[in-house]
Amino acid sequence: MPYNPALVAPMRDEMRQMGAQELTTAAEVDAALGDQRGTLLVFVNSVCGCAAGNARPALKLALQHGTRPNQVSTVFAGQDTEATARARQFFGEYQPSSPSMALLRDGEVVHFVHRHQIEGRTPQSIAQDLTSAFDRYCTPTPV
Repeated sequence: MPYNPALVAPMRDEMRQMGAQELTTAAEVDAALGDQRGTLLVFVNSVCGCAAGNARPALKLALQHGTRPNQVSTVFAGQDTEATARARQFFGEYQPSSPSMALLRDGEVVHFVHRHQIEGRTPQSIAQDLTSAFDRYCTPTPV
């Protein structure tokens, strides 16, 4: 049973404020990831404390970096169950994890952050790992 929409609204808003495109259906996931070119970060959002305390703040910090993905999308585990399940099919052999982040380049996962890599870490240290991946796999964003 999905979470109450009123409960997750602030978490959705936070992602939209970061410029993330919400993917709420399997068809939207297919459209965004199906023939994806360039770089795309998919954030699997959740209501757990590590998402609010570490993962979303880390992503917000990382997106301020000069090199970042061409696009950022999000699915909400526990809310948009069909979209989340479909997105996870694009993550290959990476086990389902909420929250998590998948960086794709030309449709292939090149960096993945599991929940266990988020828990107990500061947003700054997670952001540092993300920006290292951005530097490695993304094109610098023009000013």
